Amino acid sequence: MRETLPESTVVVAADYFQSYSVVGLLAVVGVLFVAVAFGAGRLLRPVVPTPEKLMTYECGVDPVGEGWAHTQVRYYVYAFLYVIFAVDSIFLFPWATVFAAPGYGAATLVEMFVFLGFLAVGLLYAYKKGVLAWT
Repeated sequence: MRETLPESTVVVAADYFQSYSVVGLLAVVGVLFVAVAFGAGRLLRPVVPTPEKLMTYECGVDPVGEGWAHTQVRYYVYAFLYVIFAVDSIFLFPWATVFAAPGYGAATLVEMFVFLGFLAVGLLYAYKKGVLAWT
């Protein structure tokens, strides 16, 4: 004998998947919009290559010297640290809304302190290695 699910479970599941279908439809519309825009641009633009158009330039100035430039590694380190803390701040906002909900206070507080502890250990490691010293 085959059991059937209660009608309320089927309705909840249908509502759940309907909200994902809206997101999927929006993603498909977005991809189609970009594809149509790039296709229209490819069909409508003039294609007349000249040596001047094929030459590399920066800010409208003809290139002088080699195309290789040295960049300090510390700039990348600071950018990476910025990304880490930007992700941290993005994680804090949803955490604050869940923390305010009844019944989730202690668990979310512990999770956030574990997360902030990992970030603090990483920052301490970077400080001990001298990464944060601007020389």
